[in-house]
Amino acid sequence: MALPARKQLKYWGIAAVLFAVVMWALGNVLMPFILGGAIAYIIDPLADRLERAGLSREGATAVITVGAVLIFLILLLLIVPALINQMIDLVQTLPQALSNLRAFAQERFPSLFEDNSQLREALAGLWQIIQDKSVTLLQTFVGSAMSLLNIVVLLVIVPVVAVYLLVDWDRMVARIDELLPRDHAPVVRHLASEIDRVLSSFIRGMGLVCVILGTYYAVALMLVGLNFGLAVGFVAGLVTFIPYLGAIIGGVLAIGLALFQFWGALEGADGEMIRQGTDWLRIALVAGIFAIGQMVEGNFLTPKLVGNSVGLHPVWLLLALSVFGALFGFVGMLVAVPVAAVIGVVARFAVEQYLHSRLYQGLSHRDANVRTSEDTPTDI
Repeated sequence: MALPARKQLKYWGIAAVLFAVVMWALGNVLMPFILGGAIAYIIDPLADRLERAGLSREGATAVITVGAVLIFLILLLLIVPALINQMIDLVQTLPQALSNLRAFAQERFPSLFEDNSQLREALAGLWQIIQDKSVTLLQTFVGSAMSLLNIVVLLVIVPVVAVYLLVDWDRMVARIDELLPRDHAPVVRHLASEIDRVLSSFIRGMGLVCVILGTYYAVALMLVGLNFGLAVGFVAGLVTFIPYLGAIIGGVLAIGLALFQFWGALEGADGEMIRQGTDWLRIALVAGIFAIGQMVEGNFLTPKLVGNSVGLHPVWLLLALSVFGALFGFVGMLVAVPVAAVIGVVARFAVEQYLHSRLYQGLSHRDANVRTSEDTPTDI
């Protein structure tokens, strides 16, 4: 005999509360295992294809591991050092760029920077807030997520967890299916397949979109001659999974750096500032690079690689990232997208059930159906 719905809701509610408490209490400990599980989930279709090609599961995992190690070594030797150097130079250059922007604004719009100007007071307050928040964020970042011990743990544990989970992924899924409540197994399988469709379309599709756009931005900006093209392309590609945000952040950063680099004074050999003309062409090319990237991403990459039926709205993603980041920190941001996909699928399923329920249709709709069935002649 199945449990009453009220008791089932009670038990599932307790399980959800326990899951939230564990996430909050053991977030930093669970982070390597969550990352390893995410990597195994993303790579599992490739392992399945290699199995269909004739390899065993262990052989497919070995091939993927060797390929991943080779790609990591190539990136570590060729790209990562240049990226780190550009990121460091970018952080060191930004204060000077902001100072030049302030000097330009004071030269062109002196009335805005008078002692009694409201704009000056507002900018001063905003700058103080940014400094305070930046210091706090940097201290938290360095003190927790980016400590040397945590980096070593991530580099060691995450690949090991990913390899073991990838080997046993199909067996784990089959075992979980065996443990499903028999009365609800078909519904749970249906919801799980929908969640898998949404997650696979979004994570794998948007991951490929991020790599393509990040590579395009980095190569195009370096060809134009922007000093920090690789770093800007990396930042823009990294946040492209939130639609429009990557183009906005990367575009503002790149155009600002282009203005700083191609507009203003040039320091001569003797230390004096030599005036030079503004290179409008390169500034326009930088802006055009992001305009083309946004157009290609919206009209071709996202529809082809992600699809239009994923169901994860950008506002819903931002809300999930903000809420889970505030509640569970960096680990919360890692699980925000999967949890948002789960909630979205369950919500759509609940709406579908509601539309077929007596609560929505009412008695009048039922009576109309009964009368229609009674009026319909039957064949003898």
